[in-house]
Amino acid sequence: MATALQPVPAQPAARLRLAPPSTSPRPIDGAWWPRSRDLLAELPLLLSVLPAAWGHITGVTVDTAMWSAGPGRMLVANHVVRVRRSARTHGTHTVCLLSPGRGRWDLLVVPPEADAADAEPLMTAAAAGAH
Repeated sequence: MATALQPVPAQPAARLRLAPPSTSPRPIDGAWWPRSRDLLAELPLLLSVLPAAWGHITGVTVDTAMWSAGPGRMLVANHVVRVRRSARTHGTHTVCLLSPGRGRWDLLVVPPEADAADAEPLMTAAAAGAH
């Protein structure tokens, strides 16, 4: 007897806005609006939509107060990502992404419980470098 395969539910798209590429450093490189405070669920979605030019992200620093507890390392797309939790990142609402030999990017994190009317202007301003 054959078993019918159920379709795999589609992953929601990451809500991300990035500033245009630039040669000069800036304090915020864009904005990310996760759907929850579960870093195990949200981080793989974020990393899957980053520009290829950023390379493989191997380190992430997040604020302890913003995210639920989780491991110090995660396997994302067959790459180990080290997760550092700190109460002293740039701010509660940022995430720092590191790629060896490629660079560092800091994203504003819009709280998941924010509504679209509040989140959209924040994301637009962060992507424009106006944060």
